[in-house]
Amino acid sequence: MRLRAVAGWRADLAAACLGALSAAALPPLHVIPVLLLAVPGLLLLIDGSPGAWAAARRGFWFGLGHHVFGLYWITEAILLESARYWWLVPFAVPALSALLALFIAAPSALSRMAPDGWRRGLMLASAWTLFDLARQYVGTGFPWNPWGSVWAIPGGAGDVMIQPAAWIGTPGLTLVTLLLAASPRFGPRYLVSAVVVLGGWVALGWMRLQDPEPPAPGLSVVLVQGNVTQGQKWDRATAIAMFERHLDLTRQGVASLRGASSVVVWPETSSVFLLQSDAGAREAIADAARPALGAIVGGLTFTAGAPSADPGNLPRNSLIAMTPDATVAGIYDKWHLVPFGEYAPSWVPLSIHIVPGQFGFGRGPATLHVPGLPPFGAMICYEAIFPAQVVDQSDRPNWLVNITNDAWFGNSTGPRQHLAAARMRAVEEGLPLMRAANTGISVGFDSRGRELGRLPLAEAGVLVLPLPGRRPPTSFSRWGLVVPGLLALGGAGVAAGLARRVG
Repeated sequence: MRLRAVAGWRADLAAACLGALSAAALPPLHVIPVLLLAVPGLLLLIDGSPGAWAAARRGFWFGLGHHVFGLYWITEAILLESARYWWLVPFAVPALSALLALFIAAPSALSRMAPDGWRRGLMLASAWTLFDLARQYVGTGFPWNPWGSVWAIPGGAGDVMIQPAAWIGTPGLTLVTLLLAASPRFGPRYLVSAVVVLGGWVALGWMRLQDPEPPAPGLSVVLVQGNVTQGQKWDRATAIAMFERHLDLTRQGVASLRGASSVVVWPETSSVFLLQSDAGAREAIADAARPALGAIVGGLTFTAGAPSADPGNLPRNSLIAMTPDATVAGIYDKWHLVPFGEYAPSWVPLSIHIVPGQFGFGRGPATLHVPGLPPFGAMICYEAIFPAQVVDQSDRPNWLVNITNDAWFGNSTGPRQHLAAARMRAVEEGLPLMRAANTGISVGFDSRGRELGRLPLAEAGVLVLPLPGRRPPTSFSRWGLVVPGLLALGGAGVAAGLARRVG
């Protein structure tokens, strides 16, 4: 209770420390019990604040501490371009964290307006979830590290705990996580209730895992991980050698299947050649992949088919699907581009662009139909962090392909947090997901998010996995963010309604 009496800069410091502590619950650490200290501590600071503005300030400092420790890995990308952007190193993560902290400051202010006790906890959890949903759309959108992802623990425990995402999505898990974490603030009765809810959560997750497996299509997926560092990726002296490495790994993977039906998947921008127009490069990939039924490769494309002087002919970060005869059967263009990485937002006055040039935007989620292969939905890198925005619901695929390049972030928490996000998409959509990552982690998940196999970070290799079957559309795949949004609005309404009644 001493936290309630803390004021001034000491309250700000305490909030920042609690926020930093809460970051330990995120992937890959998953020290979830720290939330039982961090969230009640934040509520005590809100309780002791003289008003909503002071509560917002304390929430801001909590958010700043949380995001600085959760997103430190972004500095890794800047260091790769340190010759141009060395001055950004001490500012980038704190500046981004400060922006994201506003999405915790606002719920903190709103919760201060609710009566002390469990109503305040309900308002904090509900408003937090609503502002988390806003993070998906405000500005460029950056819904990284939602608290629902803390349950994506590797192994069986995580398999059980992430199953409710099929009904309420990762944002819904964030709401429940905050409510459970707040329970120690309100006394033994609420703590017992939290234990009961957690027990029901475990039971529901376990029961869902007992459902019979859907029929598999009888196809193996060959995931190629070239382990090309970002410094090598566009170096002309090593480009051919890196392309040959991918071809060699492809041959190894396909040969291990001894003629069984398969498809080959290469990571994001793994082809240094413009496959859209380079028939020779396509033929080299098709030859290495034979007798696979096709190849799915990350590379650059252009609207006009090749670079030109036309300013509207921007490069696109694309996934190219090829048939065994080296024909391009489909192209998917990334539509959730990375701000300051793949484009410079027009509303930012500074000209900061970690990757030279400007990329064009794709049209949105799409399902690709390649002869001989089950139709699949595509996600390129950053797109995997956006729940309910990865599948064309009018043309539901049988599986998801996620190609990515996490080499920008080295051996940090970033690639592991990105992996946890992709795993949640498999559960939410009820679809198996195959992920080919340039430097790792390449992995396969079934439609319940259970891991089928992986290649670790910083290793070149090939991973061959059987493609599982898809499940019927989940509740979340049908209704998307409406479900957690209504739950959060309902919770906020209850807290606000009771607040008026008490007043």
